[in-house]
Amino acid sequence: MTPPSLYQQVLGSDFARLPSPLRHFHALEGAHVLQGWAEVAAPASPVARLLAWCLGAPLSAQRGPIRFELRADAMGETWTRYFPGKRMQSRLTHAAGHVVERLGFARLFFTLKGGAELLEMKLVRLRFLGVPCPSWLLPAIVAEESATPGQLHFRVQASLPWIGVVASYRGYLELPDGGCR
Repeated sequence: MTPPSLYQQVLGSDFARLPSPLRHFHALEGAHVLQGWAEVAAPASPVARLLAWCLGAPLSAQRGPIRFELRADAMGETWTRYFPGKRMQSRLTHAAGHVVERLGFARLFFTLKGGAELLEMKLVRLRFLGVPCPSWLLPAIVAEESATPGQLHFRVQASLPWIGVVASYRGYLELPDGGCR
């Protein structure tokens, strides 16, 4: 029997409430390459640009094809996003009921909320260069996934007070065949 995926572990029974394409994507094992389209917004200020650089996030506004490489194993998942003009990689693992994303110099701890139309990731903790971020300074993050037949749609935006948007992108990925339509 195949062990539960990272998202199955964290979501528990809510995993079954997700739309079929999201369940399919978050149950993939091994190595996969997905294609899609993305629209990226530039960081809002010079400080936001510096923070985006520290995270490995895109630094300029772009629209175009995206290539997404997934490597999922028993230890977690590696997501490599090839935006137009920028490669961004993160490692996702499970710890104490959270999805933990290592992104550049940051470790982000998310709770997940799965529903019939949407998967939401809510930031609850952050460590930057190993230093815990106080809760009052946590960035406002929108991280959502939705689905249409054969596609996973994503929307991500991270912003900080007085600094503005650090990273913002949206788009879709074409899902591999196999129970996702």
